[in-house]
This record gives sequence, structure tokens and C-alpha cells, in this order.
Amino acid sequence: MIAALLLALALAMDAFAVALTQGARFRPGMAGGLAIALTFGIFQAVMPLAGWGIGANAFAYVEAVDHWIAFGLLVFLGVRMLGGHVGEEEAAHALTGRALLVAGVATSVDALAAGITLPTLDVAPLLAVALIGGVTFALSGVGVLLGRIAGDRWGAWAERAGGIILIALGCKILAEHTGWLAV
Repeated sequence: MIAALLLALALAMDAFAVALTQGARFRPGMAGGLAIALTFGIFQAVMPLAGWGIGANAFAYVEAVDHWIAFGLLVFLGVRMLGGHVGEEEAAHALTGRALLVAGVATSVDALAAGITLPTLDVAPLLAVALIGGVTFALSGVGVLLGRIAGDRWGAWAERAGGIILIALGCKILAEHTGWLAV
């Protein structure tokens, strides 16, 4: 359960960073902030669900190396987030209409890849998906509000923190499945 919550927090960080920047630059009202939070939350829930479907169907074929695949995907996503380039394009423009939908997809592509790793976690996939969507919704809403108050200086930090969490989860999965970490 803790791994699923950490995964949800890590995956929500790019959406949080974009929401924070949107709040700082464009000061959306209550309806605009809710639209951003809902869009990011829904996309962050749907994408890992799709990834889980892919992972669950392929699990029988890759069970012997699933931990290496999960490790590789999570470390790749984490390093990408550490680079601080996730969500830059989405944050540059006010998110409404089609641009908001595009940003929802763009900030949740990593959730699709992470969803493939859900069969390797010790948690019910639907619970993990609900956590990912709920945490993203909540953090995106908070991000818009904080952005309106504090500016966009926290966005890069949040993204990097998410990257570190994803790398740590990848290492944990690898360590558990190879016997390096007894749980």
C-alpha cells in the first residue's frame, strides 16, 4: 500500500508542477483550477489502468524478468523527471479546452508506462489506479492554489522529488524480486 501511495505521489508531481505554474502565471479561477485538477486526475487514473492491462496480459510472458522491466521503466521515468523537462510546454500556455486535454495526456504518459509495472507491486491494481487519480486530482488543485499564492518556483523541485521517488520504487522492486531486500 505504501508503494502504491509513493507511486501515486511520484506520478502526480509533473501534473502538480504544471498546475503550480498555471496558477502562478495565469491565475485561473475556481472553475479553471477545478478543470485542471479534474483533467489531470482523470488522465492520471486512466493511463495506468491502460498500462496495467498491457502489463497484466504480458505478465505471463515476462514474469521471469518483470522486475527488470519495472526497474528500467521507473528509473527511466525518474531520470526524465530529474531532468526537469516534463511539462514545460504544457506550463507555457493557459490550459483551457483542447490545450487542457493535450496537457492531460502529456503529463500522464509516464503513468501509462508506470501502469505496466502495477502487477509487480503488492497492491490491488484498481486501488493503485484510484490512488494515482485521487492524489493527482488533489495535488493539482493544491498546485493551482499554491501557484496563485507563491509563484512557480516550486514546480521544478516537485518534479525532481517525483523523479527520485520513481527511481527509489524501481530499486525497491528490483531488490525485492532479486532477493537483495528481504521483505
